[in-house]
Amino acid sequence: MATNKISASMADGVEYRRAKLWQIILVAANGLNGMAVYSLIGMASYSASIGYGIATAIIAGLLTFTRIFDAITDPLLAFLYDRMNTRWGKVRPLMLLGWAVQSLGLFFMFTAFSSKGHGVPTFLLCYMLYVIGYTIVNMTAQTLPALMTNDPKQRPMVGVWFTLFNYMVPMILTIVLNVVMLPRFGGTYNQAFLSAATFLVIFVSLIGVILVCIGVSAYDKPEFFEGTKKGDQRLKVKDMISVLKSNRPLQCYIASAASDKIAQQAQSASVVTTMLLGILIGNMGLGTILSVIGMLPSIIFAFIGAKYAGKHGHKESIVRWTTLSLIANAVMILFFIVIEPSSIAHMGITMILFVLLTLVCNGFAMGITTSNTGFMADIIDYELDRSGKYIPAVITGTYSLVDKIVSSFSGAIATGCVAIIGYTATLPQPGDEATAGVFWMTMFLRYGLAIIGWLVTLLAMRFCGLDRKEMIEVQKRISEKKAELKG
Repeated sequence: MATNKISASMADGVEYRRAKLWQIILVAANGLNGMAVYSLIGMASYSASIGYGIATAIIAGLLTFTRIFDAITDPLLAFLYDRMNTRWGKVRPLMLLGWAVQSLGLFFMFTAFSSKGHGVPTFLLCYMLYVIGYTIVNMTAQTLPALMTNDPKQRPMVGVWFTLFNYMVPMILTIVLNVVMLPRFGGTYNQAFLSAATFLVIFVSLIGVILVCIGVSAYDKPEFFEGTKKGDQRLKVKDMISVLKSNRPLQCYIASAASDKIAQQAQSASVVTTMLLGILIGNMGLGTILSVIGMLPSIIFAFIGAKYAGKHGHKESIVRWTTLSLIANAVMILFFIVIEPSSIAHMGITMILFVLLTLVCNGFAMGITTSNTGFMADIIDYELDRSGKYIPAVITGTYSLVDKIVSSFSGAIATGCVAIIGYTATLPQPGDEATAGVFWMTMFLRYGLAIIGWLVTLLAMRFCGLDRKEMIEVQKRISEKKAELKG
């Protein structure tokens, strides 16, 4: 005799809101927008140099300024999110508005004003226009997981699909741009290539935004944005201050995610990749291939991580995958200490072990990424229960403000560290001598810094009480308060 599977609503005594799988996939297709733009904006320094004649030293300063400007716009545009109420909903007009502003900024920066004799002011204004548009789209997209479902078993799967798009889109676009398109324009970054890449990215991003609008349409209604209190629900500055001051789970998440982001961006810096693959292993091309081989299967861990988070909660999932990641990276450091790193470039046991360890490290990190998406949605609901106001853009904007300011120093950390070992006038190049200084600095930047970030995460989560049990109570209180409000 078959037994019916008990739903989360029945088990927890809460009437959860669930989305259909196709809706989740379409909303996750925002990765077509966000990661396509990410692939293009990575070439902004080439546009600045080729199209506007800006010196390399000045470009670095400009990009740092725009990063800080980007951080400041996040919480400010939360007011736009709060005020946007139209007959077509809230999030769909914001997604389309953000895409339009973002696309104009990219078109002006890479095509319309590029190679036309303009200089720093024009480039900077175009970049700032792009930042405003991208922030509107990204801020809105970050609020969608909490809007669509509050089912603790389904939320992790939203994170899986977001993760899949965020990993696969840039991987595919990198191949299209650098392997297919670039050779057709002479094999070098020039104005014609940048213009063609811009039109491709704008088109791909439009498809992504349209899919998101279709997927979220059933939830883009006033009743899904209601608070749990009567009276004026409009966002005020004091609400933003209160969130940062009183929302303990958000404080813990910011400390955790920001420290992880610094490590993640520092370890992915080109100088660190060059030292690991081009100097220690001694074969940049082969090392890159081995790293990709070790990354692709790790996507499986996203599904494993979602299953674990659905059963144990996002906080517990973050702690578990962080602990495993810390151990895996420590083992990787020991592996490099024991072996001769250059032997990885030759077929044998060390090559196989390197690929397997890379797979494990990437897989465990994938589990953290999946858990973080769901935990942000939990924090949004926690704030609704705490303050009575549904202000998801404030939560995502406040996090992004701190995250972007802190992570903007990651590049400086990487270049500053390599300067300590002698690279003051030049940067590490493939084929340089594999000195002890290069070895230990590579281990620190590639794996050690991540371990420090994860230790901060484990410490922060000790002060966070938003576990699975507490989230059930949060959802019960929200449901009861909304029922009283309607009654």
